[in-house]
Amino acid sequence: MDRLKGFQKRFLRGVAHSLKPVVFVGQKGYTQSLADAMDDALDHHELVKVKFVEFKEKEKKLALVEQIEKAVPCEMVGLVGHIATFFRQQSDPEKRKINLPKHADG
Repeated sequence: MDRLKGFQKRFLRGVAHSLKPVVFVGQKGYTQSLADAMDDALDHHELVKVKFVEFKEKEKKLALVEQIEKAVPCEMVGLVGHIATFFRQQSDPEKRKINLPKHADG
């Protein structure tokens, strides 16, 4: 997957605005079950909000985001407060729910 461009991230943040978090990060932080849950959620939804329940410091949240991005091929498109939004395009074009714009005006 190519890295997302700024206008694509902006588009995805707009799409994600009405979504509710589907994955929650508790006091254990990064675990294999968190990675599995993220992988399943991204396969099903493509765009997933993650709520950090226990982690209030931005540095810790960013470290967890980095771990998630490496373990589960995906990309963070936004972090607001305690909610991070991740995107991974569905590999099967038939199952894609989100059509990314190719150009900033599109």
